[in-house]
Amino acid sequence: MTEQEAGLRARLVSVGVDLVTQEGAQALSLREIARRAGVSHGAPRRYFPTHLELLSAIAREGFAELGAEVAEELRDGKEPGGGEESPRAQLAALARIYVDFALSHRGMYELMFRHDLLESNSLGLRETSLPLFNSLVDLVGRVRPDVRAPDVAGALWANLHGIAQLWGWGSLQLATGADGVDPLVRAALEAHLGPEPR
Repeated sequence: MTEQEAGLRARLVSVGVDLVTQEGAQALSLREIARRAGVSHGAPRRYFPTHLELLSAIAREGFAELGAEVAEELRDGKEPGGGEESPRAQLAALARIYVDFALSHRGMYELMFRHDLLESNSLGLRETSLPLFNSLVDLVGRVRPDVRAPDVAGALWANLHGIAQLWGWGSLQLATGADGVDPLVRAALEAHLGPEPR
């Protein structure tokens, strides 16, 4: 692929990221991405043989951003005294980042987890998404060595995903009267990890 072709390919993905951010996953048609990129409606097919491959490349950008935020938190996770944060504190930070990302990047978040729309084995999507889950599994295993960590991590992830979705739709505010998601995230962590040690 020439430098010019790589540039156009990157521009198509960038336009898709902007479009999903502004208008949601339902706006991601090949024709609209091509129009906003200033190319013919057939141009995206030269770089992405299927619509699914272009959607996967766009979702990969979301996973990369979320993964970078989590990696930075886990790398820089220090307590005020300078010591390393406990695995539970790191897990709580990961949970907050995840829910905050979901609420502030709603269109991208929706696309990222629509594996019915994506080809997760294409364009490095799986390699970008799985490390995030593996971080969750690792931290759960360090907090709860007595459980099968992938199962608890999967249940916690599903719980956090549900909190983000239901909060975004306005359902949890109505049902719980909560002013923010933090108490719900803490409750999810306690439900899956047990009460925080005193």
